[in-house]
Amino acid sequence: MAVTVASNEMTAPRRGPLAALQGSVSRNEFFAGLYILGCANGLLGRILLSFNSDGWIGILGGDISVIVWFACFAGVSLMTQGDKEEIRFADLVVAAVFLILAILPIFSASWLAVTGLSLYILMFANDGSSRKRGALILLALTVPMLWGNLIFRYFMRPIIEIDASLVAWILGTERVGTTFRFADQSGYVVVLPACSSFANLSLAFLCWISITQWVKHSWSAMDILWSLLACTSVIAVNVTRISLMGLSPWHHHLIHNEWGSMVTNFIILGLMVGFCVVGARREVFSRA
Repeated sequence: MAVTVASNEMTAPRRGPLAALQGSVSRNEFFAGLYILGCANGLLGRILLSFNSDGWIGILGGDISVIVWFACFAGVSLMTQGDKEEIRFADLVVAAVFLILAILPIFSASWLAVTGLSLYILMFANDGSSRKRGALILLALTVPMLWGNLIFRYFMRPIIEIDASLVAWILGTERVGTTFRFADQSGYVVVLPACSSFANLSLAFLCWISITQWVKHSWSAMDILWSLLACTSVIAVNVTRISLMGLSPWHHHLIHNEWGSMVTNFIILGLMVGFCVVGARREVFSRA
């Protein structure tokens, strides 16, 4: 009897890493864990950058928008829902590449990893599934965190010139490159990259994707209007703020500070979220 047991133990197949993972976590949970690692590492880079430049004020002041935090939560939360599928071998290959990028001491590489994982999931996920909706939110998250910054870096001057042109048109003054003249003709104002409307445009895009996918909003032609209103409100508020600063050096000193930036950010956030919620109001209020 003892010999038979020993023989059975020797001939029993050994469980590989794939079988071990399949027995411990589902496919969605596996993807969610990868996303948590990638987002945490990528956000850590932005937090450290804010702390090094502005100290605790840079972190508490909201350099990382609340929309970014909500997108992380919504995307990962949706990823954990759905059917309990088993992990596939291709998932392990993608995860290996993901981990290589995520552990590099380059925080932007984590967002590149999140982009690749999202595209992989979107290629094979079923339409309307929680996995696909979560991957779409996390892919949209990489726009303000990575791709938007790259686009802005290469097209910074023409983008800033658009803001300067709008302000000069409102004030009725002269524009020279990325500068415009004060309304009282006392000098010129330089539109800095941090004052551009472009950064918040990418957040408006993320806000729309996050809210509509979170509540499983059914697409309609009116969505184009509401998403455009969310983006237009960002430009309108930012250009209005710069125009007020351009009235005179006194107005510039009064508005161009931490309090002025905080008020502006709250107004932009309220309008962005407001237009997105109204656009998806049917599904939003049905969940309330």
